[in-house]
Amino acid sequence: MKQRMRTGTAVRGGARRGSRAAAATALVLVTAATASGCLLPQRHPVILPPSPTPTSSDGYDTSEPSEEPTYSPSPAEETYDPDGRDDVSGRNCDFSNSLRQFTYTVSITNPSTTDSFSYDMAVNWMKAKPADGKAYGLHQRSIVVGPGDTETYTAKYTVNQSSIGQFWYTCQITRAHKTRM
Repeated sequence: MKQRMRTGTAVRGGARRGSRAAAATALVLVTAATASGCLLPQRHPVILPPSPTPTSSDGYDTSEPSEEPTYSPSPAEETYDPDGRDDVSGRNCDFSNSLRQFTYTVSITNPSTTDSFSYDMAVNWMKAKPADGKAYGLHQRSIVVGPGDTETYTAKYTVNQSSIGQFWYTCQITRAHKTRM
């Protein structure tokens, strides 16, 4: 009769299988604990006590205010740009051969809600081809516009020549000096 003996290989193989199973189980438990947040360090908000307010020797608060005070000027303190060309627009730049007269419709809108302004206007009819800076004519006028109002007028300039051939021209508002009334 032959006796069988267990060899060290068989014992070791069984032990390996058991340690592998134990390691796998431990890995599953660690993974589950980490996923649920059990092993992660908990973060708690840090609450600091308020810092003491600096005071002077007589006990008054010397800290700076946290917000800048806002300031908006009252309507009586409206500022304006004396160059009023942004308040002015023009349309219908024209020349009549029969009247030998340039015309241009000018509209002035006073943006102020409280003040009237006098606009010292200048309209030039300029040579367009070649645009050499020479003027055919100049119209000047002062006009008062009330708060929030729009005034429209036609600027005119009559040419002194008896006959005028074909020519090119443009209309330009070259001055709209604005003065508070």
